[in-house]
Amino acid sequence: MFQSLIDVILPVFLVIGAGYGCTRAGYLNAEHINGLMKFTQGFAVPCLLFNAISHIDLASGFDPRLLASFYISAALCFSVGITGARLLFKRDWEDCVAIGFACLFSNSVLLGLPITERAFGPEGLTGNYAIIAFHAPFCYGLGITAMELVRARGKSSGAFIGAVFSAMFRNVLVIGIAMGFIVNISGYTIPAVVDDALALIIRSALPCALFALGGVLVQYRPEGDFRAIAFVCTISLMLHPALVWAFGSATSLKQDLFRSAIMNSSMAPGFNAYIFANMYGRAKRVVASSVLIATGASLVTVWFWLIMLGAH
Repeated sequence: MFQSLIDVILPVFLVIGAGYGCTRAGYLNAEHINGLMKFTQGFAVPCLLFNAISHIDLASGFDPRLLASFYISAALCFSVGITGARLLFKRDWEDCVAIGFACLFSNSVLLGLPITERAFGPEGLTGNYAIIAFHAPFCYGLGITAMELVRARGKSSGAFIGAVFSAMFRNVLVIGIAMGFIVNISGYTIPAVVDDALALIIRSALPCALFALGGVLVQYRPEGDFRAIAFVCTISLMLHPALVWAFGSATSLKQDLFRSAIMNSSMAPGFNAYIFANMYGRAKRVVASSVLIATGASLVTVWFWLIMLGAH
């Protein structure tokens, strides 16, 4: 089992560490890293998701049991995060929603995809792509709706609905996924030259994104309420996958989809959690520190879930 840590997890974190080390040493600065992150999140990763969704077998990948197991668990973690932030840490409601969003949004693309691929091979990613197809719309839809509700204060229902949909559908990941669905359902064949160009871009997506993630983490220092940070990390790394395990087992989810669900749910909060907190200016220190600490801690917790999957 120790070999799984070396073969599957460490290579991913070595790339993150390389980005962190180069930025910390001053070889790259924040402007370089922001440019690399903009390329990966704004172009390369949307191309990756477009290509994956356009080729995925919708009948086998989009199993209702998979989506229900993952997203019911995610919504429960969001609720637990909000409730805990309010009752345990006496935060105001806007902070509670930001903290809940950090408990909700696992890093399914930058960490979930490469770790699952290394653990179970490219053929094991069908469930990952099915989850990712709804991840940004679901999480942003839930988070923005909750935040706009607590911030409504006289805002008209039309403005409220407009704010939710505007924030969701300006997201380039959502656009890439939507375009992939259109191509898949229509049966349109992508021209070979375009497909080859996409393949070149896609190869760069995950390695560059992991390297950039390491560089981004340099910008944050663990600070704020450490009890709240530990609370977020525990929900993200342990409660979410435990709930998915329970729901997936109860519904007899197929093994490959079960693995994808556990791998995705056991990832640290994604950088989008900080984007959400920064967008509203709420609980930024707690969320940024949670992303940083949970990403480091997941080196051990993901290993634990891989061991559990080996015994499943």
